[in-house]
Amino acid sequence: MNPAGHPDVKPYDALLVLSFGGPEKPEDVVPFLENVTRGRGIPRERLEQVGQHYFLFGGRSPINDQNRALIAALEKDFADQGIDLPIYFGNRNWEPYLADTLEQMVADGVTRAAVFTTSAYSSWSSCRQYRENLFDASAETPGAPRLDRLRQYFNHPGFIEPVVDACVGALSELPDRGDRARLVFVTHSIPTEMAETSGGPGSSGAYVRQHRSAVDEVARRIRAVTGRAHRHDLVFCSRSGAPSTPWLEPDVNDHLEELATDGVSQVVLVPIGFVSDHMEVIYDLDTEAMATAERLGIQAVRAATSGTDDRFVTMVRDLVLERAAAERGEDPERVAVGSLPAGPDLCAVGCCPNPRGPRPALCGVDS
Repeated sequence: MNPAGHPDVKPYDALLVLSFGGPEKPEDVVPFLENVTRGRGIPRERLEQVGQHYFLFGGRSPINDQNRALIAALEKDFADQGIDLPIYFGNRNWEPYLADTLEQMVADGVTRAAVFTTSAYSSWSSCRQYRENLFDASAETPGAPRLDRLRQYFNHPGFIEPVVDACVGALSELPDRGDRARLVFVTHSIPTEMAETSGGPGSSGAYVRQHRSAVDEVARRIRAVTGRAHRHDLVFCSRSGAPSTPWLEPDVNDHLEELATDGVSQVVLVPIGFVSDHMEVIYDLDTEAMATAERLGIQAVRAATSGTDDRFVTMVRDLVLERAAAERGEDPERVAVGSLPAGPDLCAVGCCPNPRGPRPALCGVDS
C-alpha cells in the first residue's frame, strides 16, 4: 500500500495493453493481412481468399472492440481500488499501432510502463514476437518509456476460474446437463518446430505443456463442481502456412469427425487458447466447427472466453501489483494453479526463438 492506503504501483506510471489487432472495415482486411504476413511472400490473391473469413462478419474483427471493453473494465477497477494508472492500447498489426501508442506515451510524460499482452501462453508467435515488437517500437521512438512485460498467465486463477464456470454453464445447456459430453479444448495451432522450441533450452515444448496443464486443471475443477469426470482433449484451429510445414494437430474439425466415428454425441468446445471471442473463435469455432458438428449429428455448445469477467480483470491488476512489488525489491506471492509454477518476469536466454533467425527482444535477460 502507498501512504494514501491504496495499492502501490510504483515504479510504474502507466499500463500498456498490447494485442494482435484486427481490421475494422472491409477495406482494412487485405492491408491488415499484409501486415500479419509481412516478409513471407504470400500472394495478394491468397490474402483475399483468407480475408473471406472477415468479410463474413462485415470486414470487421471484434478484437479491437473487445480490447477496448477490457481497458474500460480495467479503468473502472483501477479507479475503484484507488489506483491512478493510465492505460494505453497498442497493436502489433493494426491501429492503434504500437509505435504510435509509444509516441503518445512519450508526449504524455510516461517513463515506465507495465505491459499486458492478450496472449496467455509461451511460444515465438504468442510471446517472444510481442517482445520483438516492443524492442522495435522502442528503438524507433525517441525517449520511449521503459517497458516491462508482465508474466504469462495461463495458470493464473483469474484466467482458469472463468473458463471452469463457462464450461459448467455450457454443460448445463445440453440434455442431462451434459453428462455424456466430451470436453474439446481448442487453441491456435502453430508450426510443430515452433512448439518444440517454445520455452527455450531446458524448457522446450512449453506451448503444449502449458496448455495441457491448463486443460487438466479446468477438467479437474469441473469434476469437483459437477461430480462427473468428462473425457477431454486438446485440439487445434487456425492452421495456416505452407501445406508442407508440419503444424500441431489434430484440427478441431478432424477431431470431431473421429469423435463421431467413436459414437460421441455431445461436445463442449472450449477456446482455452483465447482470452476473448475474436475471429479465431467466432469463425473457427462458432461457424466452422459448429457446422461440422451439425453435419455429424453431434450436439455442440461453445464455452465462453474470459473476456471482461471480473476475475480476469482483477488478474491483470494483480499482475501489475505483483511485478511492481518485485521491481521495488519485494518478494510478492506469485499465484498459480495446476501442475506448473508461475512463470518468470524475465524470459531466459534462447526462450521461444524466432524461427527466421535471432532478433533482439525487450523484457528478457537476453535483450
